[in-house]
Amino acid sequence: MTGHHAGPQSNAGSNSSPSASANAFDRALESLRAGEPILVHDAADREGETDLIYHADAVTPEAVARLRNDAGGLICVALGHDIAEAFDLPFYSDVVDHPATADHELGYDDRSSFSLTVNHRDTYTGITDEDRSTTIRALGEAAAAPDETDFAEAFRVPGHVHLLKAAPDLLAQREGHTELGLALADAADLTPAVVVCEMLDDQTGEALTPADARAYADRHGFAYLEGRDVLERLR
Repeated sequence: MTGHHAGPQSNAGSNSSPSASANAFDRALESLRAGEPILVHDAADREGETDLIYHADAVTPEAVARLRNDAGGLICVALGHDIAEAFDLPFYSDVVDHPATADHELGYDDRSSFSLTVNHRDTYTGITDEDRSTTIRALGEAAAAPDETDFAEAFRVPGHVHLLKAAPDLLAQREGHTELGLALADAADLTPAVVVCEMLDDQTGEALTPADARAYADRHGFAYLEGRDVLERLR
C-alpha cells in the first residue's frame, strides 16, 4: 500500500456526484448482503481513516487474512447496542478500575466504543485466522438470536477479538465506524454485527489516504463510501 495520513485538511472524494454516491451506497448494501467487504472513510475532521468492513456472518479465515494483510489495523466486531446489552457487555472504560481509564481526550469523539475482548470457547489460542473467523461468525450467530445465546457459555474473556458497543441511536448519536457499519448492515436487512478494521499504509505506517483506499477498492472491485454519503442517506 502507498499513501499518507489524510489528516484534518484532506477533502478527498468531495467532488463525487450525488448519483455516483447513491450508486456507491446501493452497491455497498448489495456487497454486504453478498458477504463481500466494503470500504468506508469516516471523515477528514474525525479519525480520517478508512475501514475495511464485513458483515460478521461472512468472515472466513480468508477474510481474516485479508483484514490483517490488506488493512492491518485492529480487527474488531461491532455489535448493536441492544445486542450488547442483552449479553451484558460493558464499555471497557466503565469496568476497569485503573487510573489510566480516566480523563480521556480522544480529540475525535466523546468516548471509545471498546467493550471486552473475546474468544469462542471452541478455539485454541484464538489468534489464528481459523480461530478468529470462528469467533467472529459465532458472534454474528449470537447477534441473530440473543435470547437463545448464553454468552458466557459460548465465549471466554479475555480473547483475541475486540468487541465494540454501538451508541443506542447509532448515527444520531455517534458517527464512528462502529455506527456507520452497523447502520449499513441495518439498511441491508442484516443482523447488527459487523467487522471493522482500519486500513494502514505499509510505507508510512499512517492511515491509508482516502485516495489510496479508493484505488484499493477499485483494484479489487469493492464498494467505497464516504461517511457523509452514509449520513445523508441514513441519519
